[in-house]
Amino acid sequence: MRRLTFMIVPLLLVFWLVACAPAPATEAPQAEAPATEVPAAEVAPSEEVTGTEEMTGTTEMTGTEEMTGTTEMTATEATTETAGASGEMAELPEVNPLEVTGDIIIAGSSTVFPLTEAIAERFTDEGYAGNITIDSVGTGAGFERFCVAGETDISNASRAIKEEEAANCATINRTPIEFRVGTDALAVVINPANDWATDVTVEQLGQLFTLTATMWSDIDPSWPAEPIQRFIPGTDSGTFDYFVEAVLEDNSEPMLSAPNTQLSEDDNVLVQGVEGSEFAIGFFGYAYYQENADRLGILNIEGVEPNFDTVEGGEYALARPLFIYSDATIMAEKPQVAAFINFFLTNVNEEIETVGYFPASEDALNAAKGALSEAMQ
Repeated sequence: MRRLTFMIVPLLLVFWLVACAPAPATEAPQAEAPATEVPAAEVAPSEEVTGTEEMTGTTEMTGTEEMTGTTEMTATEATTETAGASGEMAELPEVNPLEVTGDIIIAGSSTVFPLTEAIAERFTDEGYAGNITIDSVGTGAGFERFCVAGETDISNASRAIKEEEAANCATINRTPIEFRVGTDALAVVINPANDWATDVTVEQLGQLFTLTATMWSDIDPSWPAEPIQRFIPGTDSGTFDYFVEAVLEDNSEPMLSAPNTQLSEDDNVLVQGVEGSEFAIGFFGYAYYQENADRLGILNIEGVEPNFDTVEGGEYALARPLFIYSDATIMAEKPQVAAFINFFLTNVNEEIETVGYFPASEDALNAAKGALSEAMQ
């Protein structure tokens, strides 16, 4: 009996331990999360965008922009990484004038002449050892030399090239490329002794330079009954063309027929003529007025004085663009021409106000740089 009891007690103890032991932990089933689609950009080694942009590897774009490796852009954007997006001025490859050889021949507008001359002097000062010839012959005569004779590398112009001039270029296998380099305000100047005329309308301006008026008093009875003496640029001048377009509705005959009218392609002759007579009046590029402001007076037009703000804002009635022209073949055959235009576009805004003109807009100058980049491809 004692032995049976001894055996039963251990068994009871085992059963008690089993019954009291904690139940084994069971892992509760996890709720299955709904599947989510990860955007391709988060999982793919490269990014691909269809439509206007397509990128592979680093960055590649099609359409208006294409980039491979570093950066490639279309012509007007090729000179800068950020100009289009940020409004910054585009950049061209740096030109070292010390490394540029060969001569450059330029002719054309007397208005653009002082600006081109200033850039040429800086080019020479920074190490260019070749010869730059710049002739001030007027825009029209400049295009004759560039498009007919084919004897110049660059044509200065104070107006855009005409269709017939471009056609002349085509006959000698030249395709003129336009580079906007600045803005001019045409200055209407008077003798400093003239204290009666300070402000005129565009209509009165047309009368002053045509056979509509002979005497100053024909414009305003309170003005002197004295003959108007007129000093104007020659017919080859872009300044002449611009005045005829802006003031005389493209009809030059009334101005050419007006009495007491002297024409000259040399703006210095016009300055001397106006300076020499109390009853004289003339017009030419603003730079020549600024250079001779101590010897001349200037008229406001429609109550607006020509200055940087009124020209840039389009308030002054007689503002116009300034250009230089060249050709891709010329630049390929004469790398010094491309180097000079590059230098011109890169540095023009540092020189232009000193000369007496106004900078072109950033968009216009960036377009010029883009045109150069495209021409050199």
